Formats: sequence, structure tokens, C-alpha cells
Amino acid sequence: MKIVFATNNEHKLSEIRSILNDSIEVLSLKDIGCDVDIPETGATLEENALQKAEYIYNHYHMDVFADDTGLEVDALNGAPGVYSARYAAVRYEATGQHSAEQPASHDSEANMTTLLKELENNNNRKARFRTVIALIQKKDVCPCGCTSIKEIHQFEGIVEGQIIRERRGGEGFGYDPIFQPDGYDQTFAELGLDVKNQISHRARAVAKLCEFLNKK
Repeated sequence: MKIVFATNNEHKLSEIRSILNDSIEVLSLKDIGCDVDIPETGATLEENALQKAEYIYNHYHMDVFADDTGLEVDALNGAPGVYSARYAAVRYEATGQHSAEQPASHDSEANMTTLLKELENNNNRKARFRTVIALIQKKDVCPCGCTSIKEIHQFEGIVEGQIIRERRGGEGFGYDPIFQPDGYDQTFAELGLDVKNQISHRARAVAKLCEFLNKK
């Protein structure tokens, strides 16, 4: 069985490949010759993950899964959420107070600075990381396979925690230095990748996906 993971992130690929059984071959976007910037214009993590998966399914006609992740902060009504990777740029545009250069998308330092500033005087620091994986598989509906429909499945992983008041730790990426998962006194960036990859939101979503695929 071959399946495409809509990413070129080598860490994500190796993690998935180590969990799935030997009968499942996971291909990257590079493996199938896809070098386009797949659109992510959904209003939710679910929509973005499905949008990426559907792009590959429709253009390459292969079974595929894609993921999207967001940080949801209670005091900000679930923000940054789907805009987590470009939160500083989004807030820059929203405020209209352009006294400095616009932050780049995926600027982790700017994103953390923006989030900490918005929570500066707020004691409600509760937050969660959430990952959604969308899986699309072809299902033949006639013996010769000339007609087919697609099956769509979604898997979710959540880790609860809180936003601390200053950065701690040098590992990880994104918001890891300011996110402390429940049950731990260290941030994701202090715990290190080995521990994080066992308890994280993405690890939990991946585990559900792999359990499903391994039953095939």
C-alpha cells in the first residue's frame, strides 16, 4: 500500500514511517514530484488539512493524508488557532498601527512576542495545541475499478497546557518555549524532542491515524 503524506518535513516523515507497518509505503510531496505551494485558505484546522489532502488526491489520484496544527488560547477566544504560523503578521494587519516593518509569515519570535504582549495582564493562561489530520482514500465501487468514490477520515490530537510569561528552553520550534503542557513543570522547548514527540498533539493524532491504517 502506498500513501502520500502532504509534506516535505523529514522529521514528520520519519516519525510516521517508524510507526506504520512495513506494508505501508509513505511518500512525500517530493517523492511524487509536487513542488507547488498548496493553498491553505480554510477558516479552521479541519478545513486546511482537508484542503491540502484534496489537492493531492485530485491532482495525483493517490491516497493521501495532510495535517494542520494550531495553538488555541482561551483568553483570546481560541486565537491564534488556524493563524498560529502567521499570527504576528495577522495582528499587524488587524491593528492598523503600522509603525514598524510587517513581520514575516512563520516568524516564531514575532509570533511569541505578539502572543505574550496580548496576554500580558491576563492571568488566564490556559491553552492547548491541537492537530488535525485529514485522510483521503479511494474506494472502488465496481469490480473493474472504473468507478470510484473517496473515503474521508479525520483524526485529532490535543494537549492541554498553559502559556507561561517568558520564554524557556532552546529546543523545539514555534511556540514551544512558552507552552507548558499540563502535568509538567517544563515547556516543550525544555522537555526536548524525545519527550515532546511522545506526548504532543501531533503524536496523538498520528497514533490514531497509524492505528487506523495498520488495520487495513
